[in-house]
Amino acid sequence: MKYPLFLILMVAAGLVSCTEAPREYSLIIRNALIYDGSGSAPVPGDIAINGDTIVALGALGNAWAKEELDAGGLAVSPGFINMLSWATESLIEDGRGMSDIKQGVTLEIMGEGWSMGPLSDTMKVLSVKEQGDIKYDIQWTTLGEYLQYLEEKGVSPNVASFVGATTLRIHEIGFDNRPPSSEELERMRSLARQAMEEGALGIGSSLIYAPAFYAGTEELIELCKVAGEYDGMYITHMRSEGNQLLEAIDEVIRIAKAAGVPAEIYHLKAAGQNNWPKMALAIQKIDSARAAGIRISTDMYNYIAGATGLDASMPPWVQEGGLEAWARRLQDPAIRKKVAAEMKTDAQDWENLYFSAGSAENVLLVEFKNDSIKPYTGKTLAEVAAIRGKSPEETAMDLVVEDGSRVGTVYFLMSEENVRKQIALPYMSFGSDAGALAAEGVFLKSNPHPRAYGNVARLLGKYVREEKVIPLEDAIRKLTAQPASNLKIARRGLLKPGYFADIVIFDPASIQDHATFEKPHQYASGVRHVFVNGVQVLKDGEHTGAKPGRFVKGPGWTGE
Repeated sequence: MKYPLFLILMVAAGLVSCTEAPREYSLIIRNALIYDGSGSAPVPGDIAINGDTIVALGALGNAWAKEELDAGGLAVSPGFINMLSWATESLIEDGRGMSDIKQGVTLEIMGEGWSMGPLSDTMKVLSVKEQGDIKYDIQWTTLGEYLQYLEEKGVSPNVASFVGATTLRIHEIGFDNRPPSSEELERMRSLARQAMEEGALGIGSSLIYAPAFYAGTEELIELCKVAGEYDGMYITHMRSEGNQLLEAIDEVIRIAKAAGVPAEIYHLKAAGQNNWPKMALAIQKIDSARAAGIRISTDMYNYIAGATGLDASMPPWVQEGGLEAWARRLQDPAIRKKVAAEMKTDAQDWENLYFSAGSAENVLLVEFKNDSIKPYTGKTLAEVAAIRGKSPEETAMDLVVEDGSRVGTVYFLMSEENVRKQIALPYMSFGSDAGALAAEGVFLKSNPHPRAYGNVARLLGKYVREEKVIPLEDAIRKLTAQPASNLKIARRGLLKPGYFADIVIFDPASIQDHATFEKPHQYASGVRHVFVNGVQVLKDGEHTGAKPGRFVKGPGWTGE
């Protein structure tokens, strides 16, 4: 059949009209300088969002949206991923995640050795007993139930977690210094399998601490094989970051190769001045493994000081059996004498951060449970020892006993030169190794490491803008697409149609950290707007109160 020419022209005109008709979106971000997360140079354009998803990028012209936001030429990037978060308790207390949201963090990755599940009844009782300033009821048993609890309670950032090798060990073995029986190991593997099916990202370890210290390499390989069944990975605070740094990297490579999984090294560092020259050798070792096809990546915080507890100043043998047993031993004069001598020794078979710090002046006390000794918060171990008229070693032991905790501690250990060298590594990501805090309420009862308030902002301000260690587009890649890819998290880490609308709008010329060791409770500045799953949680630098964060599942998740 032949159609009249005018009809053909009318149909054609109609098709053109349909394709040019304005699209309708829930939100358009206009006039953005788009850093898509891939590491490519930024391009100007608009970003359209429908619900929780990015649906278009580019010059959107006359497209219409229910809401528009003018980015005014500011940098617009995917939400930042905190590869090592201890927001496990802080998000229970305050779901806003203020210190991280104000830096553009939209995903908190937890599980450095200890995870919030699986928990036995005994572990629940012990966890409640050892709670510090933040008090809460444990309303979950498995790791998946904990993460779902956060989502249902309401949190601003997304949350995800590794299952802790330490948690699995305590669940089946307690705090004993021995290998698991074959039956115990199989139960640990079964618990790991359940966690992976619930959405865990893999196995996380922290091997300088008791009882994690007691785990052998083969035990870790067997747990990681389970993660490998679900395409998960191994992530580790290695057995040493100091005297045995190179040997510890060898163990990570061995575990990754034997279990057939990728591995990431938490907060890569060379701790202690005598170990600073080892960083070049450590990087060579990692590069060699990667060249051989073993998938090794790293993350870090951007400071020369680390933070942990006084447990990292005392030998693991005195800590066997848990906190109560440790405190009880520290009241025995003979044991105290032996511990004090070992604290002053450059140990080769355990990680002595007290010795690595060089002196008690480089050990800062930042967190106590006991109100009677909270006035020591922010003082060095040397200052408190002088006040008490005792040696620093005796004072450290007394504080553990009196506080009924490991006592939160900052150790000055690293070199600026190595920090810059690490930031430039192509496979480096970033993690705060801290909670997501608020500069108010219960959080003011202790002094965190300033990385809780400034890790990302310090990277983008000090090391990118001021010192030009790496370009901004590469820093954004290391904060977004790279960690998302390593973790095998779907639809996050890029500004791309079909991806979740986790978006940060910030000013590269002004983003800056302000937290210091003396005054850590100070928010970073320069981040203007933050969206999580398409919902605005930060507007003009102020929190909106929205809590759209979700439990982000790992590759093994078997739910719908």
